[in-house]
Amino acid sequence: MPGISLYTLSVWVLPLVIAITFHEAAHGFIAYRLGDNTAWTLGRVSFNPLRHIDPFGTVILPGILLLSHAPFLFGYAKPVPVNFRNLNHPRIDMVWVALAGPATNILLALLAASAFHLLGLVPGASAQWVADNLKNALIINVILAVFNMLPIPPLDGGRVAVGLLPKVLAAPLSRLEPYGLLILIGGLLLLPMLGRQLDLNLDVISTIVKTVTGYVIQFLLLVTGNI
Repeated sequence: MPGISLYTLSVWVLPLVIAITFHEAAHGFIAYRLGDNTAWTLGRVSFNPLRHIDPFGTVILPGILLLSHAPFLFGYAKPVPVNFRNLNHPRIDMVWVALAGPATNILLALLAASAFHLLGLVPGASAQWVADNLKNALIINVILAVFNMLPIPPLDGGRVAVGLLPKVLAAPLSRLEPYGLLILIGGLLLLPMLGRQLDLNLDVISTIVKTVTGYVIQFLLLVTGNI
C-alpha cells in the first residue's frame, strides 16, 4: 500500500480491530444478560473479530484516513443486533446495553495505560512496537468511547439519551435514528468544508471529540501513574 508501511498498519489497525471487536461483543453480552439472546444466537457475542468486521468500516475507511493523514482515525464494525422488546425492562435496559460498548473501550484504554509500566519487561527489539500499540490502543479506545457517546442516534449516546430523557423529548430524538449517519457526515465533513469556504471554524463535532478525548486520556494517564 503506497504511502504507508506495514509497521504503521500493525500498530494502528491491530488496536483498532481489538477495540471495535470488544465494543460490539460487550453490547451483545449485556443484551444477553438482560434478556435478549439475538446477538448470542447469531454468534456475535464473540472476541473473534471476523464476526464483527465490516469490510468498509473496519478496514477500508481507517486505511483511507491513514493514507490521507486525517487528524483522527475512525472505524466501525457491523452493529450487533439487539431486539429491545426482549429486554427485561426495555427502556432502562437499552441504556445499559448502549453503555456497555463505550465502557468496555474505557476499560481497554485503562489497561493499555497501566501496561506502560510493564514495557521494561519487553525485549529491546520489540519494546517500541509494543509501546506504539499500547499508545494507539489508549488513543483509539478513548476516541471510540467519546465519539459513540455523542447524543445522536444510532450512536450509543443517542440510545442512552432516548432511554433517560422524558418521553416528550425522547420520542423526537429517536425519530432521528434513520438520519443519524447523514447528520454525522454533515457534521464531520460538510460543515468543516463549508467553514473553510466562509473562513469560519465549523468543525464542531471533531473539536468536541478531540477536546473530551484529550481530557479523558490525561485522566487515565494520571490514575495509572504515568504523569
